Parts: sequence; C-alpha cells; structure tokens
Amino acid sequence: MSVSREAVDAALATVIDPEIRRPITEVDMVKDVKIDGGTVTVSVYLTIAACPMQDKIVGGVKDAVSKVRDVTAVEVELDVMSPEQRTALREKLQGPTKEIRFNQPGNLTRIYAIASGKGGVGKSSVTTNLAAAMAAQGLAVGILDADIYGHSIPDMLGITEAPLKVENMIMPPQGHEVRVMSMLALKPQGRHEPVAMRGPMLHRYLESFLSEVWWGDLDVLLLDLPPGTGDIAISTAHLLPQSELIIVTTPQAAAADVAVRAGMLAPQLKQRVAGVIENMSAFACPHCGEPIDMFGAGGGQMVAETLTKNISQEVSLLGKIPFDPKLRSGGDNGQPIVLSDPDLPAAKALIEIASKLGTRPRGLVGMNLGVTPNRN
Repeated sequence: MSVSREAVDAALATVIDPEIRRPITEVDMVKDVKIDGGTVTVSVYLTIAACPMQDKIVGGVKDAVSKVRDVTAVEVELDVMSPEQRTALREKLQGPTKEIRFNQPGNLTRIYAIASGKGGVGKSSVTTNLAAAMAAQGLAVGILDADIYGHSIPDMLGITEAPLKVENMIMPPQGHEVRVMSMLALKPQGRHEPVAMRGPMLHRYLESFLSEVWWGDLDVLLLDLPPGTGDIAISTAHLLPQSELIIVTTPQAAAADVAVRAGMLAPQLKQRVAGVIENMSAFACPHCGEPIDMFGAGGGQMVAETLTKNISQEVSLLGKIPFDPKLRSGGDNGQPIVLSDPDLPAAKALIEIASKLGTRPRGLVGMNLGVTPNRN
C-alpha cells in the first residue's frame, strides 16, 4: 500500500500556524509534498527566515503527517516566502487596503475599553487578568495596550518577544494565549525611553495598532486605556464605535467620584457602559475572618448607581475584587493570579467577571447603526 496524497493533504490542513492561527494549507505555507514509499517530505514556507515559531510548525507537521496510514518517516524542509508571497498573504488576511476589521459588517468581536478616572486603581491588573481568564475559558482574546505613555501589559503577561512584521502587517506576540500589541516593543531605546507625543500622534498610533496588526478572529478585544477622559479615550470611541466602556474604581469615595466622570463621557461619544468593577474591595482578616475595608466601602455601587441616573442606561456593578497583594506580585512576575492562584477570592471574582463579559450576547443593542431618528 502506498501513502495517499489526499490523506497527507488532509493531515496538513489540521496544522495551525501558531501566529496567524489559520491552517498552513489555507495561507499557502505548503510549498511541496513528496512521497517516497513510506517517507513523506513536506516543504514549508516560513513568513520570514527568523520565524520564531518554526519549531512549532515543524513539530505540528511531523505530528500530523506521521499519523497518516502507511507513513513511516516524515521530513520537513523549510523555505522563506518571497516579498510577493508575503504581500499576497497580507492581502489574503487583511484585504488590499488597511482598514479596521473590527468595524466590518458582521464582525462579532466583543470590544471592551477598560477605563478609570484616575491612576492607581489597578486597571491594568484587572485588564490582564480578565484577558487571561477569558483565554483560559477557550476564547480568542487580544489586548491593545492603549496606555501609550504608561504601557505595562506585556510585562504583566510575561511577554518578551517583539511583534513580527510581515510586509506591512504586524503579528502581535502572545502571553498566556493572549495577543498583545503595545508601544513597549516600538521604543528603540528600551522600556525606560519616555513617549513624548501629543493628541494627533496618539490617534495615529492607536489607529495603526487597530488597522495594521493582524489580530485574527478574536472573540474579545480589550483596550487598556490611560486614566481620565483625554485623547485616547476619545479616539477609541471614534475608531471603534461599537466598543463598550468598563469603569474600574476602588471602594474609596474620592476615587469613585473621579470614576463617574470617566463613565459620563460615554453619552457624548455614543458609547455604552458595560459595567463597573470595584477593585481593592474588602478582604477577610487572616486572624479573625472579619472583612477589612482597607480602601473604604461602596465606591463601585455608587459609580454604577450614579451613572444609571445620569446616562439613560442601566449600569451594573459587574463584581468586587477583594484586595490581595498577589494580584500585584502576579503582574510583576508575568503570572496573572487567575492562572497561578485561581482559588483565591480575588481570582475567583475576576474569573466570574470574565465569564460574564466573555459570554454576553452580541446583538443590535448598543450598536452604533449610523442612523439618526426622525423626530418630526
């Protein structure tokens, strides 16, 4: 019996490129297949010569083809795409023109812009853990680190790789199965180089991160916004009209009062508020078990109720995350608490919130349809 070419092709169709997340047969990465008795030699195109995922691709090909009946050996030869092939790949994935694919008709990606009125409330830690929890639940998740000045998401997810550029398309690196695009990787002088930009440049970078990055078919995209109601918050609403705001606050009254302002921007930008998250909430005393309100109490509920009264929309408190030093240390170590310590109260609260947001149905409610009602 000879090895069936059709069976080999079918096996190759199950090999997924780890960066593009499409079958290698679908994105024209299979150059040639040769069958000599029980030996199958597969020639594979890499997008670039220094492709960081080539070992995974080779391993995936060998594993898949070795399972084909009568195959006794599998060899993999590597080649590199020509500039013309890379251009064809980019056009196949992104289309002939640069555009924000999340705004295309029928796109079902749920987009949440994580905002806060002020810094220091743990917004980036919340964003990172929500993304990691959603990815662990089987969703395809991406984070756009929109805090251009104060980017911190790559470190919190333990990402050290730079984005991979294929022609004019950027392939974002991944950490804990979450795709991340951040300003950090684009600073030639390293992480301590300051970012000195004004509004128009910030808008262009945000637009580039949305249109030139290959995000793939995401279930959820999270944007970690800078604190306040400045340029990035406004640009996000303009560039992603279907995005919804999530307001992060602490229980402290002063922090909650500022957080309300971040939510009050939503009606002006025609955005919906998906809900409020209270971080650093009461935690159990390690000695007596009684709750300790280290940062006050009631801030999250106050924000939700105040927004409900003022923006003509029901805004709910999505959850309260108990204070836990491991939430901070996990960010420093690149190990989100929802993965490293999922049984801790703070992790459980984050996982529950992630489940709510990740499974919310995407319908016409809250979508910007581009029409104005006739009030005559």
